[in-house]
Amino acid sequence: MGPPVPGGWSWELEARDMNKIFPQGDGNGNAAAGTKALPGGEGFGSLCCSRRGACLSAFLLLLLVTLAALIALVTILGLPPRTPGVQTCVTLMNRTGFLCHDRRSCVPASRVCDGVRTCAQGEDEDEAMCRDVPQSLPSFLVARCGNPTSWIYSDQKCDGINNCGDCSDELSPVTACPPCGPGWWRCPSTVFKYCDCIPRVLCRDHTQHCSDWSDEYSCPGP
Repeated sequence: MGPPVPGGWSWELEARDMNKIFPQGDGNGNAAAGTKALPGGEGFGSLCCSRRGACLSAFLLLLLVTLAALIALVTILGLPPRTPGVQTCVTLMNRTGFLCHDRRSCVPASRVCDGVRTCAQGEDEDEAMCRDVPQSLPSFLVARCGNPTSWIYSDQKCDGINNCGDCSDELSPVTACPPCGPGWWRCPSTVFKYCDCIPRVLCRDHTQHCSDWSDEYSCPGP
């Protein structure tokens, strides 16, 4: 027994009482016989685990509250308007076109920036796109002629009409077009409007439209 201290307290008594409160294990994690564990029998590990669980629950609750607030904000303000990028499409006449924002309407290329709003929202006449034609137009809407300074809309190539003025939009080597369709007669045209094909409705009308007169003697007509 250690020397007495004032008030009758001894170091041995203090050690004995502390051992009751904080029992020593047997080296394998088991409490010594005759000692008391902390209430619940789980010790400090359980306390730490319960605190971690409480923190995780609080974090999940905060996350759910934040998500609910975002959903409420979107519901009140509505989704921001979607502005799709300019995209190409193919018209019913198998020509290059401009796809409207409704993702369904396909406007022929030559009707873009023509002063008439064809798309429901008028995006085919957008100021930024039509400000400096053809430089401001999307590249898929523009086709160059034999003269690099001249241009046409891409749906005007191979349409049978001399849109470039030198037939470069209808003839190689500038443009490779398929043969004349069934509604056309192939011949070197004498009419500036056409190139190597003329409409069959011009055949046998008693007027020369082909340099070889084939429109009057060979063409079977429409």
